[in-house]
Amino acid sequence: MAQNLFVGNLPYTTTDEELRALFEAHGSVHSAKVISDRVTGRSRGFGFVEMDPEGAAAAMAALNGKDLGGRPLRVDEANERKRD
Repeated sequence: MAQNLFVGNLPYTTTDEELRALFEAHGSVHSAKVISDRVTGRSRGFGFVEMDPEGAAAAMAALNGKDLGGRPLRVDEANERKRD
């Protein structure tokens, strides 16, 4: 079963492909998506990566706080979004 990670404080120029490449160094990545504003199409500065649990643990340990484009990344387990 895959684990979903939240990746915050991304540089606004980060692409899905760059996000995937960053995490692939730590394990098998199922998906990587930078979230964009619906109206402007501009990155919102965060994204989600889905990967194998072993790789996810390694990625969190290695990448949380790591500098990317002058910004310290925040990597945590993603919480399910509650819908009203």
